[in-house]
Amino acid sequence: MTDTNHLPDQDQEQPLISHLLELRQRLMRVLLIVLLIFLGLFYFANDLYSYLSAPLTALLPEGTSMIATDVTSPFFAPFKLTLVASIFLAMPVILHQIWGFIAPGLYQNEKRLAVPLLVSSVFLFYAGIAFAYYVVFPLIFGFFTSVGPENVDVMTDISSYLNFVLKLFFAFGIVFEIPIATLLLIWTGASTPDSLAQKRAYVVVGCFVLGMLLTPPDIISQSLLAVPMWLLFELGILMGRILVRKDKDEDDDEFDDEFEDAMREEETNNRD
Repeated sequence: MTDTNHLPDQDQEQPLISHLLELRQRLMRVLLIVLLIFLGLFYFANDLYSYLSAPLTALLPEGTSMIATDVTSPFFAPFKLTLVASIFLAMPVILHQIWGFIAPGLYQNEKRLAVPLLVSSVFLFYAGIAFAYYVVFPLIFGFFTSVGPENVDVMTDISSYLNFVLKLFFAFGIVFEIPIATLLLIWTGASTPDSLAQKRAYVVVGCFVLGMLLTPPDIISQSLLAVPMWLLFELGILMGRILVRKDKDEDDDEFDDEFEDAMREEETNNRD
């Protein structure tokens, strides 16, 4: 006689196994894409590093250059940069795989909003990196190279420079996601635009605290991170107000349609 007591457990385990298999497949796709991009970029690793170091090397005194204090730095610094660049370039594919994994569990209205949020997240992440490279780096490097003693030559180690730059890239890339995070708080009902606006003073202080923690210990870097954080927070509140107003208008239209349908049905019943 077949034991049927274990059938429910098997039915519950099967979806979990299928989800784990799907997750593994998507992770393998992500790793494959990153590897392919890495292999395509590795030949240009030194050129990538030269481009990355251009904001600093353009400000170095004449006759000075960057240095390598470790024997392996000339190889591993460009190697690390190429790997990180591959991950950054693969970000749309990574987010697409994440979306493909979670989309079946979302409602239709959630899917309608999730796609623009994912696209906006990618754009804002790249915008944060571009802001750091083209706006922040020339300012802070110009400051650092001009305040040193006259008898000290500025010759930065290539590994130290890379770690410094990647830290700022990551910080500004995450910070530029603030509008998305603010919008999600409003969309999920965790907060409201008015409630967030009332906490503006605390947010400004928090922005400068995070700027102090995420950037080098100088007021220029901290301000260049804190001020955009605050402005992006205000942008998120503005987007949240538009979203709330749009949802309210849709609910009102739906209520009007239901009311009109009810009135027509009542009139039809009265004629009968």
